[in-house]
Amino acid sequence: LQVYGAVMNINRGNPFRKEVVVDKWPNFKAVITRPQRESDIDDLDHYTNAHAVFYKELQAYKELLENTNTINWGQIFQIQGLQDGICEVSKTVALTKEVDVKISSFRTVIHSDPDTLPDIRFQMDPKLTVSYLDISHASLLNETWSRGGNPRCQRYLANLICCFPSVCILDDKGCPLSWSLTDQFATMIHGYTLPEHRRKGYSRLVATTLAKKLHSQGFPAQGNVVETNMPSVTMLKSMNAQFLPTSFFRMIHTPFHFLSNLRL
Repeated sequence: LQVYGAVMNINRGNPFRKEVVVDKWPNFKAVITRPQRESDIDDLDHYTNAHAVFYKELQAYKELLENTNTINWGQIFQIQGLQDGICEVSKTVALTKEVDVKISSFRTVIHSDPDTLPDIRFQMDPKLTVSYLDISHASLLNETWSRGGNPRCQRYLANLICCFPSVCILDDKGCPLSWSLTDQFATMIHGYTLPEHRRKGYSRLVATTLAKKLHSQGFPAQGNVVETNMPSVTMLKSMNAQFLPTSFFRMIHTPFHFLSNLRL
């Protein structure tokens, strides 16, 4: 799903300047989407230095990852994918490159059929409006994201807001109360409602509206959720979401010489 989303964005103007690498063509057995080599990239920015992977044969993927022309192992970067083998391969190859790997796993969620999404109708405060995020909201999103809280993340979120679909609920002053957006792999991320506005149905409204917007633009409406986040799991089930049997993996790779100076 991540590779598919990245390729769709490449074909629609390529706002995040991605490119695709395969082990061979046309009968490829492994594929990696990566930032374009000529892009001006911050070597410490693992948010932007992100890769999506898919393989038909694990050994082909391992050989592609080992190739020094495929990945810039001198920077901090992340790899995303839905196949169990990518974790072991990352750890094996990273050890030979003197790179640390931090792995996170989540439940994979997809809204495959827009007709199964709920038709949400409830009386919302007339002072509130359903809208989309603006670059001025990036600071708030950075402060509230579990993966954020730093300048690189704020810059990344601002770029996402500028490039990809988002949905939010704004108060009468134009400040977001609830929101979600999509990333460079067309994944729905950072669904959040301010604590004082929870239990009012806003998160469900935002998530449903964003999923429908993605479907209307031809994208897969997909995301991931921490298994222990029961409020989000319950909400997604109420939206008739499908929980895939495979997990979503995110692996942050950090060269050893960066570890003493960074807290990711």
